[in-house]
Amino acid sequence: MERGRGVMKWKKFTLTTTTAAEDLVSSMMADLGIEGVEIEDNVPLTEKETKGMFIDILPELPPDEGRARIHFYLEEDADGAGWLERIEEGLDELAAFVDLGERTIVCSETEDKDWIDNWKQYFKPFLVDDILIKPTWEEVPEGLKDKLLIQIDPGTAFGTGMHETTQLCIRQLQRYVTGESLVLDVGTGSGILGIAALKLGARAVKGTDLDENAIAAVRENLASNGILEDRFQVLQGNIIDDKAVQDWAGLGIYDILVANILAPVIILLQKEAPLHLKKGGIMIASGIIEEKEADVRKAFEANERFEIVEVTRQGDWVSVTARLVG
Repeated sequence: MERGRGVMKWKKFTLTTTTAAEDLVSSMMADLGIEGVEIEDNVPLTEKETKGMFIDILPELPPDEGRARIHFYLEEDADGAGWLERIEEGLDELAAFVDLGERTIVCSETEDKDWIDNWKQYFKPFLVDDILIKPTWEEVPEGLKDKLLIQIDPGTAFGTGMHETTQLCIRQLQRYVTGESLVLDVGTGSGILGIAALKLGARAVKGTDLDENAIAAVRENLASNGILEDRFQVLQGNIIDDKAVQDWAGLGIYDILVANILAPVIILLQKEAPLHLKKGGIMIASGIIEEKEADVRKAFEANERFEIVEVTRQGDWVSVTARLVG
């Protein structure tokens, strides 16, 4: 949603049902044309699910009791009675196949800020070594005022800094950034890594991201950190296969390329990265789940222009740092 417009009023409906029925019910609602269904349950994510995705913030859940709440939102002036009638008809059909449990629907009015920003309660200030990362809406904790401060509001872009992969990248930036560094941040998200590089003394940063929300997020986070926009330019697009993005980034000029993205994308990016780095330049790659480490290492080792100089780990995640040698 666009920032700066008036707050919209919504009717929030909550259907209480069973975890066994939640997928069928949400699918039925999607077929009816309801968008933005939100499922709330206490079913823990499997190890496979958590390893296969970036999760910035994961609250602890109480025990699963087989109960689920499905939230859906209709604009205030929508025909609520008509929608509820169609949903009840859909539930009647599903009742023959699955236990729907309580099957109660309650309505409440909300504002978009209430449910879009709900995640903020889990994002608190934390340290990555001597760097304090805090949300823009929190105060600096007592006793930490001497730390290097990064303030972040990711908005709808990825990057609070809490995920292991982001922290791995920040630690590598601490090792390699100097006052002369030019940095290319691929998949910049909220801009946290580029901002960290600037706070650590980098001269300038360029960032690319597929998500248009990253553009606004980076600008707002630069302002929160007192950094001028001309020190961190951002472009939406794919540097791997879009010549316009490649040309905008520039060739052979970067001291550091940092990419906190998934392993299959890193494998593609390590072919493009040498075109943008100086000889001796460093590529910091993270977002690699440990099961994919061998694939990423194999790709770097097959690229005669790179040599791996360091592999670091945190939890189940891996970062590979390589130097351009040819």
